[in-house]
Amino acid sequence: MARPALEVADIFRAFGPAWRLAQHGHLSLGQLKVMSAIEQCRTAALGGHVLRCEACEQIDISYNSCRNRHCPKCQARAAQRWLEARQADLLPVEYYHVVFTLPAPISAFAYTNKALVYRLLFEVAAETLLTIAADPKHLGATIGATLVLHTWGSAMTHHPHVHGIVPGGGLSADGQRWIACRHGFFLPVRVLSRLFRRRFLEELAKAHHAGVLRFFGEFAPLAQMAAFLRWLAPLRTSEWVVYAKRPFAGPEAVLAYLSRYTHRVAISNRRLVSLDGGCVSFRWKDYRAKGRTRHKTMTLTAGEFMRRFLLHVLPCGFHRIRHYGLLANVERRQNLARARGLLGATPPDEPRTIASAPEATALSTTPTTGFVCRCCGSVMRVIETFARGATIRAPPLRGVTS
Repeated sequence: MARPALEVADIFRAFGPAWRLAQHGHLSLGQLKVMSAIEQCRTAALGGHVLRCEACEQIDISYNSCRNRHCPKCQARAAQRWLEARQADLLPVEYYHVVFTLPAPISAFAYTNKALVYRLLFEVAAETLLTIAADPKHLGATIGATLVLHTWGSAMTHHPHVHGIVPGGGLSADGQRWIACRHGFFLPVRVLSRLFRRRFLEELAKAHHAGVLRFFGEFAPLAQMAAFLRWLAPLRTSEWVVYAKRPFAGPEAVLAYLSRYTHRVAISNRRLVSLDGGCVSFRWKDYRAKGRTRHKTMTLTAGEFMRRFLLHVLPCGFHRIRHYGLLANVERRQNLARARGLLGATPPDEPRTIASAPEATALSTTPTTGFVCRCCGSVMRVIETFARGATIRAPPLRGVTS
């Protein structure tokens, strides 16, 4: 795939150093690390290797990736590996896409309490799904769910929400039957919204009582419990956005959809349009508009672009993909095996990861890469590596081995 004409890394390299100085004391260590990783990604600073084509002997230099989960260039392979591992979890049933969104006041407050509020968003959304699905008035089954955290809107504003991918059914209480949803309908979104709202506000009030919330700037007065409860009052009656989309075309479509959501970052390089005069233009989608007017172009100063990008740096060690219910890691294999038995489905094929002895010997003596020659399409072999920060020597002459 061709390299985009403009990348997030280009913006950070051009304007990051000066902006860092201007924002001294206002950026977290995590944000500074992300800036550094993106700036150095696939440059000599991280080292790399020299490649030579087996057919035409074309020489190329490939630099190492930063592998930071916030880097737009380092997510494709991670997403592919994750999807291959999840392929074994698919069941031959309808799958639904549900979304739980926090209202704007809590989104603003969440920025200085990311770890706690994001955790509550996951836990309360999962609890809501499992509780309503287990209710005999609705489904009466134990379901599974994979939840993925997104913290941004199309314009890179702070907009925390979780996307859930849920099989259309679950196991009965005794585990002896598979209970399917009605065709084309998962669970009532109004009931989900009301329970999600109530439980989230209850947990937020408990967190305040436990003294684990932090209050800065305009939210400083909320450190007083009485003021905090008054602030929560309007949120108890406002509408909280929860919705469930129609089912996917089939289990295979779930993986294609997940590939666009699991390892996405605040903005992809392909949405960038131009960098001109210290301003960045990028494509975005205005969901309040309709038709062709929904797709627009926004222009921000480079500083504001970087500020918005760094709003979405996650707390260190925070897991943004989580599994619940039947798909929880503890008993996932047993639950899926039982579900397949009840559905009369065959187990998925085992991934081809084990090579025979002769193949293993060949692989150990002949290193292979995923690099393909841009000139003739043949495999390129690594003939030299250089360490992080080392000086790269001139590429070897054609026909001369390392």
